[in-house]
Amino acid sequence: MPIVIRLDRMLAERKMSQVELAEKIDLAPMNVSRIKTGRIRAIRLNTLDAICRELRCKPGDILDYLTEEEMIELGFM
Repeated sequence: MPIVIRLDRMLAERKMSQVELAEKIDLAPMNVSRIKTGRIRAIRLNTLDAICRELRCKPGDILDYLTEEEMIELGFM
């Protein structure tokens, strides 16, 4: 899938751990981990809203679209 999740970057920029984010948005740490690693098929808008609110960012800071060429170049395919 050409949509890539960049939650790890935002967490690093905000100097926040997955566990801290999970506690602040009332989500299981395992679910935050799944979002961070991209092992999800969907994300609820209210979850995305909570993440963006806590990290003070926009959805585009977390979600990225890559072309097929970019996916190959970056090793996603």
